[in-house]
Amino acid sequence: MSDLILYCDFYKTRNLNSNRVSQNKPEITMSEITLGRYVFERLKQVDVTTVFGLPGDFNLRLLDEIYEVEGMRWAGNCNELNASYAADAYARIKGMSCLITTFGVGELSALNGIAGSYAEHVGVLHIVGVPSVSAQAKQLLLHHTLGNGDFTVFHRMSANISETTAMITDLATAPSEIDRCIRTTYIRQRPVYLGLPSNFVDQMVPASLLDTPIDLALKPNDQQAEEEVISTLLEMIKDAKNPVILADACASRHDVKAETKKLIDITQFPSFVTPMGKGSIDEKHPRFGGVYVGTLSSPAVKEAVESADLVLSVGALLSDFNTGSFSYSYKTKNVVEFHSDHIKIRNATFPGVQMKFVLQSLLNKVGAVVKDYKPVPVPELPAPNAAVDPSTPLKQQWLWNQVGQFLQEGDIVLTETGTSAFGINQTHFPNNTYGISQVLWGSIGYATGACLGAVMAAEELDKSKRVILFTGEGSLQLTAQEISTMVRWNLKPYLFVLNNKGYTIEKLIHGPTAEYNEIQNWNHLDLLPTFGAKDYEAIRVSTTGEWNKLAEDKDFNKNSKIRLIELMLPVMDAPESLVKQAQLTAATNAKSA
Repeated sequence: MSDLILYCDFYKTRNLNSNRVSQNKPEITMSEITLGRYVFERLKQVDVTTVFGLPGDFNLRLLDEIYEVEGMRWAGNCNELNASYAADAYARIKGMSCLITTFGVGELSALNGIAGSYAEHVGVLHIVGVPSVSAQAKQLLLHHTLGNGDFTVFHRMSANISETTAMITDLATAPSEIDRCIRTTYIRQRPVYLGLPSNFVDQMVPASLLDTPIDLALKPNDQQAEEEVISTLLEMIKDAKNPVILADACASRHDVKAETKKLIDITQFPSFVTPMGKGSIDEKHPRFGGVYVGTLSSPAVKEAVESADLVLSVGALLSDFNTGSFSYSYKTKNVVEFHSDHIKIRNATFPGVQMKFVLQSLLNKVGAVVKDYKPVPVPELPAPNAAVDPSTPLKQQWLWNQVGQFLQEGDIVLTETGTSAFGINQTHFPNNTYGISQVLWGSIGYATGACLGAVMAAEELDKSKRVILFTGEGSLQLTAQEISTMVRWNLKPYLFVLNNKGYTIEKLIHGPTAEYNEIQNWNHLDLLPTFGAKDYEAIRVSTTGEWNKLAEDKDFNKNSKIRLIELMLPVMDAPESLVKQAQLTAATNAKSA
């Protein structure tokens, strides 16, 4: 008998309904709970209260258990790829997330998003409902397999893009394995794969195990190695005449934004961010100097960073788009890279020395060595847009300078790979604004799926917090279905769709008139009602006057309903930095051909 038949018979016996909360929900004080419920109780303890994914026959009993835990919700995505994007953004905001898929067909559909989370240091626990242990042992010819009796092949695929993996095979060790997976996801900020056979979900484990919280604390650094790092750092800082601080993506991912801010406050060193690090430093801070992207930086920022005699680089992820095609050009070898699991000073690497503890120790001592430092001016921020006739057609260079006036403190801003990700670098953020952009992995369509995860996380933190998406009309077509899930949950993001008729970033790199860079134009203003929205706004903006009128509208500035705003832009219109990056990329591709 197949697992599917066994499952259906069991399901009829239980007479369950996965869309309701059980009326006989066992109290957590009972002596035993199911292993399935144990998973969700543990997730709730680490404040992961929304779970993303899709149902499939090998995970259905597991999904029933979500409704046994008060405060948990099942997002119910449109496809697994979108779910993985949503889980990624949720984790960026709340520290980690959970994605549940079914064996084979479901888990493979999610792997592009999981790979992006691995590349960009995002903690996603990927739970896969797999066939029972007995079915695997008998090598049954089950659906969702390759038909060769190999039930480990998909697990092996995921192992290459996971920090660690676990396949539950022993009930006695199952709770500790689940705890280990959650801890690793949270601490290492990388995806973790957890395979849960369908026959284990209803097995009982001691409820008392939940009384001991999962230890999420970092293990201390080796004291001698940390002291050597601190001693060297203090000497370098003492000798520096023109130091700078450069914050990158992992300053946010590995939770050292507070330490970075305090370092800026104490030292008063000029401070900059990379594109991936945007939002990791308050941009209203008087010592904030701008975004450094190598040769793509403004001349003043480029000069300030590259003329420094000491660069303190916090959480670097030095990808091509994050560095202006590797065009960083420091004039000093005095570069210190702070990473989650090592420190690099000049050419010396200190493995296992974590930046969290190094920065905290440094903060206690650095004040004494910078007391004679005389702060140098930071580059002036770009001037606001000059007044133009309200009928002036909307263009990107004007738009991205203007967006900063629309943003509010506390906003979460998502930008899609392409024009949006480059344009946002010239937008001046209010303080405490969180930027999300998949600059390294760069999967087209990421931002719309991610917007769902971001708005669900924001809702759990503060219902008044705004979530704002900027995406291209081409990118939107890859993941537009997830707007349906936003409508389903009555979420209220701002969805700005930049319509310049085609894949502009690809056109700039190669094939400006090629048919493969064209797309079918959609009636974007009809999308929200098509997906069932009742209380919504759908607006088209074509001129600077229309933008300003909208941005100044008090009602529009409150996240009271879901909104889709189509921004009409000229074909081939793009931010200046993207045009330069495309030229660099095209030249690099030509050299490697």
